[in-house]
Amino acid sequence: MEKLPKIGLPIIIIIVLAIVLITKSAVTIDSGEAGVLYKTFDNGVVVDEPPLGEGFHFIAPWNKVFVYEVRQQELFEKMKVLSSNGLEIQIDASAWYQPVYSELGNLHQSLGKNYLGRVIQPAIRSAARSVVGRYTPEQLYSSKRDAIQDEIFEETKTILEKQYVQLNEVLVRDVTLPNTIKEAIERKLRQEQESLEYEFRLVTALKEAEKVTIEAQGKADANRILSASLTDKILQDKGIDATIKLSESPNTKVIVIGGGEGGLPLILGNN
Repeated sequence: MEKLPKIGLPIIIIIVLAIVLITKSAVTIDSGEAGVLYKTFDNGVVVDEPPLGEGFHFIAPWNKVFVYEVRQQELFEKMKVLSSNGLEIQIDASAWYQPVYSELGNLHQSLGKNYLGRVIQPAIRSAARSVVGRYTPEQLYSSKRDAIQDEIFEETKTILEKQYVQLNEVLVRDVTLPNTIKEAIERKLRQEQESLEYEFRLVTALKEAEKVTIEAQGKADANRILSASLTDKILQDKGIDATIKLSESPNTKVIVIGGGEGGLPLILGNN
C-alpha cells in the first residue's frame, strides 16, 4: 500500500505528458481553411509540399501550423483619387480575392497572414489612382463606370500576379463627385437632352412639311394632266350626258331647247 503512491505518481506524470503531447500534436483545420506547416528543427516553412487540408492532423509537438482562410473573401475600399483635370473623386469599390491554394507556403513565407494590407490594398489603390486619372468627371459620372471597373481589375490583377494571391473580381459600387461638379454635369446633360429633343421635333416637322409639299405637287401635276386631256369635244359630250340624266329625273320637269353655249342643250326651268 505504501508503494502505490510511488508507482502511481510516475504514471500520472506520464499521462499528463501524453495529454500535453497529444494536445500539441493535434491540429484541426476547419472547412474553407488550409494549414501551412512550420518545421522548427528543419527548414522552417514547408513550401515544397501541399498545404494541410481540412480535417484532423498529427504533427510533431515542436512544429507549428499556420491556418489560412482559402475561400473567396471580400475587401471594401473607399478611395479618394484625382480625375484627369485634378478634381477629387471618391470611389467605393470592393475586391473579391483568395490566396492561391498551392502557393500557400510561399505566401506565408514572403508576406505572412497580413497579405491583405501588404499587397492587395496598396495594389487596388494604385490601380484606382492610375485608371481614374485618365478620365474627366463627366466621363466618370455618365458613361465610363463599367470601363474603369474593368481597367482597375486588370491593373490590380497584373500587380498581384506574382504575389501568390488570386483576384477574382473588382466592383465599382459608387462614384461620388463634388456637389458643384455633379450639379453642373446634370445641367449639361439636361441641356443636351433638350437639344436632342428639339432637333428631333425639328426634323419631324421638316419631314412632315416635305410630305405635304410632295402631296400638293402631286395633286397639282394630276390636275394639270387632267386639264390638258379635257378637250372641248370631251367637255361637250360630258355636258350632254349630264343634261340627259337631269332631264330623266322623276322629281324634275325640264324643257330642253337646243342653242346653249357651245351647242349644249339649255334648261329653261323646273317644277
